[in-house]
Amino acid sequence: MGISETKQLLKIGEVATSSGLPVKTIRYYEEIGLLIPTVGRSQVGYRLFNEAVLNRLAFIKRAQSLGLALTEIKDILAVHDEGELPCCEVKEHLQAKVAIVSEQIQALETLRAELNGILSGWQEHPPAHLIEQTICPNIQ
Repeated sequence: MGISETKQLLKIGEVATSSGLPVKTIRYYEEIGLLIPTVGRSQVGYRLFNEAVLNRLAFIKRAQSLGLALTEIKDILAVHDEGELPCCEVKEHLQAKVAIVSEQIQALETLRAELNGILSGWQEHPPAHLIEQTICPNIQ
């Protein structure tokens, strides 16, 4: 490998620093197939990556921040790796995520209403006969 080629390649530590991800995470992403396999190894055995890995890691981080699972991200990246623009796949995953979030919001609103109902009828000093029968009569 020539000197000019080596300058364009990044050691895993440099990738970690540039991406803000731990080395362990980068190794894991490579292991599960999220990252393009390393270009090779340096003379002392360090993994070497093309600079393009930084863009890929930025995409992975952003997709995760939007709630996508690593398996979903892997599917999207597979489309990209085939030379296709994966925007349709991204949109489908995000639409599914919106539906899930909407369900979670509904469940949380139901829980909030239940909690507010309990609190609105809260008895600081419940009757003695209720205390003997339950642990906390306000919620039983």
